[in-house]
Amino acid sequence: MISHRIEIADVHAHQFRVTLTVPQPAPQQRLSLPAWIPGSYLVREFARHLSQLQARQGSREIALQQLDKATWLAACDGRGTLTVSYLVYAFDTSVRTAFLDAQRGFYNGTSVFLRVEGREAEPQAVEMRGLPKGWRVGTSLPAVKTDARGQGLYQAADYDELVDHPVELGDFWRGEFKAAGVPHEFIVAGALPDFDGERLLADARRICEAEIAFWHGRKKPHFKRYVFMLNAVDDGYGGLEHRASTALIAGRRDLPQRARPGAQPPADPKAELKTDLSEGYVTLLGLISHEYFHTWNVKRLRPAEFARYDYTQENYTELLWFFEGFTSYYDDLLLLRAGLVDESRYLKLLAKTVTGVLAAPGRQVQSVAQSSFDAWVKYYRGDENTPNATISYYTKGSLVALALDLTLRTRGRGSLDDVMRGLWARSDGGPISQDDIAAVLHEVGGRSMAAELQAWVHGTGELPLKELLQRAGVNWSQQAPTMAQRLGLRVAESALTGIKVSHVLRGGAAEVAGLSAGDELLGVDDWRLRRLDDLLRLLPDDGRATLLVSRDQRLLHLPLVAAALPDSGAVALSPAGAAAENNKAAVAAQSLRQAWMRG
Repeated sequence: MISHRIEIADVHAHQFRVTLTVPQPAPQQRLSLPAWIPGSYLVREFARHLSQLQARQGSREIALQQLDKATWLAACDGRGTLTVSYLVYAFDTSVRTAFLDAQRGFYNGTSVFLRVEGREAEPQAVEMRGLPKGWRVGTSLPAVKTDARGQGLYQAADYDELVDHPVELGDFWRGEFKAAGVPHEFIVAGALPDFDGERLLADARRICEAEIAFWHGRKKPHFKRYVFMLNAVDDGYGGLEHRASTALIAGRRDLPQRARPGAQPPADPKAELKTDLSEGYVTLLGLISHEYFHTWNVKRLRPAEFARYDYTQENYTELLWFFEGFTSYYDDLLLLRAGLVDESRYLKLLAKTVTGVLAAPGRQVQSVAQSSFDAWVKYYRGDENTPNATISYYTKGSLVALALDLTLRTRGRGSLDDVMRGLWARSDGGPISQDDIAAVLHEVGGRSMAAELQAWVHGTGELPLKELLQRAGVNWSQQAPTMAQRLGLRVAESALTGIKVSHVLRGGAAEVAGLSAGDELLGVDDWRLRRLDDLLRLLPDDGRATLLVSRDQRLLHLPLVAAALPDSGAVALSPAGAAAENNKAAVAAQSLRQAWMRG
């Protein structure tokens, strides 16, 4: 069969050596490397990291012609086995590509394994050997014959499976647990010495069991084994889903830590409800929940356009609001249902999302369907105008899910949970279209929800969140705007660089005054400005002042009229108080909230 051997060529030069063996190649055999990785919708040109490609048949070197940025043609003579070797530069610490240094290695198959065009459906073997002393292999790729460190032979059913199992290499921490009877592994690289692995395993198990139960009830999931791979770094955050694993990045200070001698012990990991979780750790648990939920929603349920990936170019879909947005809705909600956060903390997380969406003028410019389609050129290429021209299919998509869920529940005709499971049953865990989503919403809700989909998914109007949340027994309040919200701008502040404007929001006082991204705010009237919030005390009562601004070494005097935009303050959400027994509306709202949050 087609086989790939990957070896460490030089840890200090950050290079892997890969050898591809192709039995019975075509006379003019095309080979190519993907230009993108599924789950991260940007053409990343992985082939730029390949070098020193050489091809042989037996002892004879053959011509290897490069046809474009990521495709080569091997001029084979006869049916003798083709062998191609090359180096891969690996020094990207993200979850998307490949990394190698003296401490650890990591790679996604899309960054290292050439595709034998025309034979993608054939089984593919991978051999990994020659690891540095003390290093091990961590991956969900099915093993054929490996040693205690994981070195040896692995096999994938086809090229898609080959590149959908990332690999972690190094002297990492490893723990195991079972969820719904299915073995799960957690691999952590780069953790601090006081890392509490048992706490992480216990909390991850709660998440996994809650999500398996969400999709399958008491039945087992479709996968036989799952691997979490977490790279703990000084500062970073992100994740990328795969069919039986996920690659994660988080700040190492956000991991749970063991209690030091004499210190109060941490909460019992088996306790019914956690109350001692730091903000950073809750964010990490939300990331774990998000990527694990993707095992169903985008890796199995997926856009019809992704039924077969084209690795050479963009693969467009208008459905990322569903696959990323709905996953973002459920990631924190399932932390609540798993007993990892309480109602108040969940509503705080939800309020943060609501505030972020309402703070983006782009929500009135771009629909989430358009945002999904434009992901390839806009989402991963944010600039100073991004908040004014775009909306995130993650955040607003999650609020579309919330609006649909509460609309269904308010009508007493099921829930979004029923819709998700209905789509799984309808497609047998396969590709779906927006027509499928609309059809299952109709089935669950008892009426067409085409109007809601048109307005909330394809339109740019406001979502009726305040009304829906109040019906669900959630109080909605608006906090006083900060100085940045009052002016309609975003800044970066430091003692070295001063107050630098990063974004000027459409329609705000800062835009009217003539401020631009990159400006440095120096003073207001006769006062030196050290921090933006100092304006709260320096502005006259009528909000009128003159700003002193530095732009490209020139000093400008800009007239400012500070006037907050409507609803510019942060949203705060909280559970409504206990319902009085004789207040039927309050009792119904409380019952709806409990059903929604408890699932």
